[in-house]
Amino acid sequence: MDQVSLVIILLAALLIPLIMAKFKINSLPTAVMEIIVGIVIGPSVFNFVNTSDLISQLSTIGVIVLLFLSGLEIDFSLFKKRRTALTPLEQKNAVNTPKYSPVRLSVYAYSTIIVLSLLLAAAFKVSGLFSDFWLAAILFGTISLGIVIAALKEQELLSKAFGQTILLISVFGELVPMMGLTLYASVYGSNSQSLWLLLLILAVAALLLLRFKPFFRFYQNINKSTTQLDIRLAFFLIVTMVTVAESVGAENILGAFVAGIVLKLLNPSETTRERLDAIGYGFFIPIFFITTGVDLNLRTLLTSGKTLLLIPLFFLAYMVAKIGGYWVLKLRFKQANALAGTALTATTMTMVLAVLRVAKSMKTITSDQSGAFLLAALLTCVISPLIFNKFYSAEKEDLVKTAVRFIGANLSTVPVAQQLRKGWYDVSMYTNHPENYQTYHAQVPVTLMENFTAQDLQDHGVFDTDILVLGHIDAERNYELAKAAKAYGVRRIIVRFEDRNVLNEHEDELRELGVEVYNTPEANITLLRALIESPSTLLLLNDTENSIYEVRVLNHLYTDVQIKNLQFAQDITISQVIRNRKLIAPNGNTTIMYGDRLIFTGNKQTAAQIRQALATAN
Repeated sequence: MDQVSLVIILLAALLIPLIMAKFKINSLPTAVMEIIVGIVIGPSVFNFVNTSDLISQLSTIGVIVLLFLSGLEIDFSLFKKRRTALTPLEQKNAVNTPKYSPVRLSVYAYSTIIVLSLLLAAAFKVSGLFSDFWLAAILFGTISLGIVIAALKEQELLSKAFGQTILLISVFGELVPMMGLTLYASVYGSNSQSLWLLLLILAVAALLLLRFKPFFRFYQNINKSTTQLDIRLAFFLIVTMVTVAESVGAENILGAFVAGIVLKLLNPSETTRERLDAIGYGFFIPIFFITTGVDLNLRTLLTSGKTLLLIPLFFLAYMVAKIGGYWVLKLRFKQANALAGTALTATTMTMVLAVLRVAKSMKTITSDQSGAFLLAALLTCVISPLIFNKFYSAEKEDLVKTAVRFIGANLSTVPVAQQLRKGWYDVSMYTNHPENYQTYHAQVPVTLMENFTAQDLQDHGVFDTDILVLGHIDAERNYELAKAAKAYGVRRIIVRFEDRNVLNEHEDELRELGVEVYNTPEANITLLRALIESPSTLLLLNDTENSIYEVRVLNHLYTDVQIKNLQFAQDITISQVIRNRKLIAPNGNTTIMYGDRLIFTGNKQTAAQIRQALATAN
C-alpha cells in the first residue's frame, strides 16, 4: 500500500506541470497546484493516498532540500554597495535615486512588516482567536522567496532596481522568520538546550566555508560524470549542518537553510545549481508539497466554525502585515508598481510550511489552526501574483535607451548612426571639422567642437555614455582618447585605426583594457574573403529585411533550453555558438547555456527584440 501511494504521488508530480502547460495555467505557482492536487487525492476528496512512514520520510527530506535551495537562492551581492561599480553615466542618471537604493528600501519595508506582524499577533492574542503571540508574529512576517523569484523572472525584473528591491524584502522574509523560529523553538521546545549552543551552527558553517572555499576552483580539473563532486559536496553540507542543528536542539530545517547559504558563498557554477534544482524539484520537493495537501483533511477542517473564521482572518493578516511596504516603495517607484510589489511580498508558503511543521512537532498549535494558516497561505499564493501581474508596468528608469556617442562625423560613422537611431539607441555625434558639420548635421545630431581633447569631451558630457565609438581618422588621437575614456569609466569603447602601424604598437595594451579595435582595410579583406567562400554573404549584407546579430545570453529564461525548443526558434537562424572561447556548430539539439555568445541572423525588427530579450540579465 505504501508503494501504491508513492506511485500515485509521483504520477501526480509528473502530470501537474504537463497539465499546467497544456491549459496555460500561469497564474498559480507549481507548488500551490501540487498542494491542491494533494488535497484532491488525499482524504479530503478521493482518499487515494494516505501518508506512511516511507512517504513521511521522503517528505521530510523534501522540506530539508527545499530550505537548502532557499538558502542557495539568496544573492548576497545585493547587499554590497555598488556606487563604485556604476559608470559615470549611471551615476548621472541615478542622481535622484541613491537616497533610495534597493538595500535601504528593503530594510525600511521589512521593518514595517516586523512592526505590523507584532501588532497583528497581539490583536489575535487579545481577541482570543490565537494565543501564541510569537508564533503568529513569525508566520505573518514570512515571505515565499521562491515564488517571488519566479514572478520576477517571468517579468525579467531581477536585474532592475524594482526587482532587486522586492527580492531583498523577500530575502529578509525568509532570513528573519528563520532566525525567529530558531529562537522560538529553543525557548519553547521541550528538549531545547542552551541558546548559546546555537552559535555552534554558525561556527561549523564558518569552518565548512573556509575549508571548501577553493573547492570550485579545483574540482573542474578532476570532475567526471561518475563522480559529480559538486553534488556530493552539497549533500555533505546538508547532512552535516542538519546533524549539527539537531545536536544543539535546533530544527533540521535551520541546518539545511544554513547549508544552502554556505554553498552559495562558495560560488558554485550555474551547472551545479541546475543539477541541485533538478534533484530537489524533480523528486523530493514535489513529494513534500503533495504530501502537505494530503495531510490537509478539509472534511474535518471545514466543519469547525472557528477554523472557517480563522482562514479569512489569517489571510487578511498575511496581507495587512505587508501593507506598510507600499508607502516605502512609493518613495522610488510609481504608485501602481508599489502596489504590485506590496502584493507580491504578501505571497507566503515555503516558510509557513516549515514553521507549521516545527510548531506541530512542538505541539504548540492544533491541527485546525495549522490548517487555517496553511489554507490562508494558499490564498495569498493565488491572489498576490494575480495582483502583481495586473498592476506592474515598466519603470521610466528601465526604458532608457542605450547611449552611443560617435567621435568623428564621416562616411564611416554617419550611416551607422542613422541606422542605430531607428532602434533602441540614443545617438549623438561630435566633430571638429566645420565642413563635416555642415554636411551631416541635418541627417544626424552632430555637435561641432573646437578641440577633441579628453578634458573637452569630458566637460561636454561625451564620456557619459554606454558606448563610445572613436571613429576619427587620426589614429593617435583615437588611442589617447580611448585610454582617457576607459579611465573615466566608459564600459564599452570601439576604436577605428586606419594606420596599421599605430594599431600594431597599441593593440595589445588596448585589448587588455577591454577596448575593441577595428581596421577598415582588414575589415574589407575579411568581407571579400567571405564573399568568395560564401557567396550568399553578399545577399545577407545587402538584405534590407535581415541582419546579423551577436548577443551574450544573460537571461535564465532561455538557458538550458535546446535551440529547437526556443519560443522564437522559427524567427532566427543561429549560425555559431561561442562557449568558453570555443566555437560550436549548433543544431536543433544544441542546449543554450548561460553566458553563451550567439551569432544569428533574422528579420531586423524581430531579431533586434529577440537580441534584447536574450541579453536582459535575469
